[in-house]
Amino acid sequence: MVKEVKKEPTLYDQARQVLDSKIEELGLRKTQERYRILEEIYKREDHFEIEDLFDSMLQQNFNVSKATVYNVVELLTEIGLVIRHNFGNNNAARYEKAFGRRQHSHIICTRCNKVIEFCDPRLLIIQNTASQYSGIDIKDHSLVFYGVCNSESCQKK
Repeated sequence: MVKEVKKEPTLYDQARQVLDSKIEELGLRKTQERYRILEEIYKREDHFEIEDLFDSMLQQNFNVSKATVYNVVELLTEIGLVIRHNFGNNNAARYEKAFGRRQHSHIICTRCNKVIEFCDPRLLIIQNTASQYSGIDIKDHSLVFYGVCNSESCQKK
């Protein structure tokens, strides 16, 4: 007798369940495009612009309009499955998957726009201290450092 091994749901599987329930709650249609865009985002490990996501989907021969990509990413942002960042370096919003991610901060190279994530537990201590001091129940924070990375091309500029 072969024993069946249950596979743990991936982040995408969990995000899809959240999307399913939100779509039902909002009375929206469950379209192939919404799920395919969500899947593509949850495959990524970077901070992407909508153009990058759109180009990636076209390269995979998935026929979708740029407007659909924008609208779906906006929906995913509204329901908390995607985070939007405005790092201020080129005025283009960048996005990353949000579900199941640990709190982290960012370092941005102002020359090549490289994004580096880092996590320092002392930031949580600062957040908790600020919460106690202000009397506000802080749910999240954002910290971004800007500089020039050590790559040869950025150092030469």
